[in-house]
Amino acid sequence: MTYKNILYITITLLFKSFVHSQDIHWSQFSNNPIFLNPGNAGEFSGDIRFTGNFRDQWRSVTRPYNTFSFSIDSKIKSIDNLGYGFLFFHDVAGDGNLRTIEVQGNIAYQIKLTEDSMHNIRSGINIGINHRNLDFSQYYFDNQYDGISYNPSISSNEILQTDSKTNFSVGFGAIYQYYKNKRLNYTFGISAFNLNQPNQGFYNEIIKRDIRINVFGSSTYKINYDWELIPSINLSMQGKFYEFMFGSSFRYTIVNKLGKYRAINSGLWYRYKDAGIIYLGMNYQTFLVGLSYDINFSKLVPASRNRGGFEVSFRYILTQFKPKKITHRICPDYI
Repeated sequence: MTYKNILYITITLLFKSFVHSQDIHWSQFSNNPIFLNPGNAGEFSGDIRFTGNFRDQWRSVTRPYNTFSFSIDSKIKSIDNLGYGFLFFHDVAGDGNLRTIEVQGNIAYQIKLTEDSMHNIRSGINIGINHRNLDFSQYYFDNQYDGISYNPSISSNEILQTDSKTNFSVGFGAIYQYYKNKRLNYTFGISAFNLNQPNQGFYNEIIKRDIRINVFGSSTYKINYDWELIPSINLSMQGKFYEFMFGSSFRYTIVNKLGKYRAINSGLWYRYKDAGIIYLGMNYQTFLVGLSYDINFSKLVPASRNRGGFEVSFRYILTQFKPKKITHRICPDYI
């Protein structure tokens, strides 16, 4: 078997693995709201929200997997309960530098089921452009062997087909929110991505990108003035593969008065049959930074050496100053 055939098989298996398994994933799924569900666009207190996430996975392999995402979302002031957002993510994986770049536009709308806003439903859609490419220069061929060792200066003389693929994807999401009281609230959501199942194959073979179904739930329970319990679950299914995570974090409020807010977050999560996740975060005013580390104990241990993924997230909410409307004029004392 020639290296050209080996290359073809490798690329085919690689794409079957990536396309028919999972899209990129995050351990801090709650800290990437638009990626989790397009219905989250514009769902926050403030004017503009900036969110960033970075994941570095499996440092023990020759080419670690690196993923980065950035999003910005806001509300449309002229239309009540309407939010919008944009998401960009970039992922590099494997020796062939399989690169994935996607840009999404999101729009969401909230419906208040009760006048007191205790029960709300948010729905959203996203449309994205996805681009994938491979770096064929990272592969070796038998005719590049000079009799002693591999020589990259020797031409491979291989005629390779397209090394990139661009298509678009469509997604939808819905979220139910229940604010029982000032101490307790619940959120449940479901979303579906890649509804049009775009073709991801480099070669003549059609390899569809499977629909990804995501289900999540979370709650915030205020134990007392200082402490909050925030449990959450997340189930992601794509093709014949699935990922199930559950865990909880605690938030300790250091100060929350006179316009000052400081808090510390810590938590533990479990990704079923794959990894345990340790999380630590800090709130400073409207800025949040979170750090997490995956301890891998799946069947991939020989390759990962128990090293999972390091992940960092940040969020900043910009709130513009709005002067109060003057409804009457105050006359000075001398009049």
